[in-house]
Amino acid sequence: MGRFDSVRASLRRAYLQRLEEARAEREVAAAVDAAVPDLPPEPEPAINHATTTSRDDAEIPHGLRVAAAWSWRLLILIAALAVLLWLVGRLRTVLIPLSIALLLSALLAPAMGFLRRRVKLPSSLAAFLVLVAGLGLVAGVLTLVISEFVNGFPALSDKASDGVEQIQDWLTTGPLHLSGRQLDAFFSAATTWLNDNRGSLTDSALSTATATVEVLALMLLILFVTFFFMRDGKRIWYFLTGILPTPARDPIRRAGEAAWRTLVAYVRATVLVAFIDALGIGLLLFFLDVDFWFPLGTLVFLGAFVPIVGATVSGAVAVLVALVDEGPITALVVLIGVIAVQQLEGHVLQPLIMGRAVSVHPLAVIVAIATGVVLAGIIGALVAVPLVAVLNTGIRHLVQHRHEPPPEAVVVSPD
Repeated sequence: MGRFDSVRASLRRAYLQRLEEARAEREVAAAVDAAVPDLPPEPEPAINHATTTSRDDAEIPHGLRVAAAWSWRLLILIAALAVLLWLVGRLRTVLIPLSIALLLSALLAPAMGFLRRRVKLPSSLAAFLVLVAGLGLVAGVLTLVISEFVNGFPALSDKASDGVEQIQDWLTTGPLHLSGRQLDAFFSAATTWLNDNRGSLTDSALSTATATVEVLALMLLILFVTFFFMRDGKRIWYFLTGILPTPARDPIRRAGEAAWRTLVAYVRATVLVAFIDALGIGLLLFFLDVDFWFPLGTLVFLGAFVPIVGATVSGAVAVLVALVDEGPITALVVLIGVIAVQQLEGHVLQPLIMGRAVSVHPLAVIVAIATGVVLAGIIGALVAVPLVAVLNTGIRHLVQHRHEPPPEAVVVSPD
């Protein structure tokens, strides 16, 4: 019994102690409420728009979200490309001389490098001598071409007239069986068209004559820019890349140097391939005794600088001249020879000489030529493919030598 009383007494003491603690807590709380003024009510929690947006996005199909993300990015790229093409169209009067000068600099760079390394000439003197020698070579070739064309044009004109008469006879006696009235109607329509468009043709001739001064000024500008590109090309490139941010400066410079080596290799290989094409077709025309074999070979050489299109056009001209000059059998032989040379160029010379460094897909070549023709005519077609080759090399160099950021360190908890 005594033990039970002691347990009850200890429980009573614990209960009374708890009552005292509760009363003390109430007194402290009342004192705090009396000392601190009433605070404004807490604001309602703000709506998390990110959470709402993510919740809304979760209800959109994943494929549609990916398509939308690609769409607006592609629209931005198309807009940027449109602005770039617009600027090129507006500035083509300046960009065309710069592009031609750049190609000439790449063509003459090996000769200038030889004079500087072997002969130890200063940069200015080496650039001047190479430029003068190139001008002399071009002037000599043009003189030969023009003189031969002037001397042989009357005979070719007479043969062309005979060829037209043969065509008329074939149209009347051949499988078409055209009547003389139909032929007269065709030629009268052609004469009427010439009479109606004589004014526009005359205006075009006058405008062409007026533009001669502009062409001469353009040629002087090209020579001037070519000289400074050969002499100060590297310093100009380092100056232009000096405005870039420091991390991007060295990669862009190295990519530009790789692109320049590609341009030099492209121009050198194109000249070699064009010379082989011109030599093959020119010798074929010479042995077949076709007039204008040297001008036609020169035309083949120039046409080879426009890939795919130039070789086709120059070969067609050679076949037509052979048809007028020597007849259909000779023209057929020339056609076979032109096709053989073009196949040799496309399947042997181009892969062997050009190499993998300047290889561009044929679709890219066609698109580049078409774009160049739309923007700048024949000159645009000439510079389009080298530009694509240079951009291809520069972008590949940047992609292959880019520096990936180091992976973030993962902290592992000791638990």
